[in-house]
Amino acid sequence: MSRFLPALSLLVLAACAPEVGDGHVAATVSPVVATAQAARTRAAPIDITTSTLRARAAKITATHDLVFEDWSGTLDVVGDEVRGVAVTVQIAGMKADQEKLTGHLQSADFFDAARFPTASFQSSAITPEVGPAGATHLVTGTMNIHGVDKQLSFPATLNGRRLTAEFVLDRQDFGVAYPGMPDDLIQDDVLLTIDLRG
Repeated sequence: MSRFLPALSLLVLAACAPEVGDGHVAATVSPVVATAQAARTRAAPIDITTSTLRARAAKITATHDLVFEDWSGTLDVVGDEVRGVAVTVQIAGMKADQEKLTGHLQSADFFDAARFPTASFQSSAITPEVGPAGATHLVTGTMNIHGVDKQLSFPATLNGRRLTAEFVLDRQDFGVAYPGMPDDLIQDDVLLTIDLRG
């Protein structure tokens, strides 16, 4: 029996999914701070047919890809320059790579779509700032997930009326947990990949 336990431990570790956040920049999350609102620019609808919102999450044994199929948003623009972004996501439109997992994520164990049907982001500032992976700007604003508002800052690349970004969020910052279960079997980090085109 004493020889079996080390072998079993090695087998479990070999089957572990890689850390979702490894090699990716983490968004800065902090309490929401009221800021003076600049004059609103012209809002251009985001082209949902060519834009994507995706996420990657993992438990101890597997990585899962998520796609958001029901959402809307606008890019505030001056000429061809993006000055602001607003997005609202319908949680019921979130699809995982397994049908059973989709239902579980939308249940009260995680996002609780019945109580919190939407998640949203509204920028308060987009400022030029060189960042990782060719990022050209820093986007700051209010993220609402699971009924929790947090101020979020993340690097993004702006190219005309297109905004792309990839960053890591800690789901625990927004109270997305698995009550009554060994939550440490699920990675806290979630990788968000955003491609928005006006």
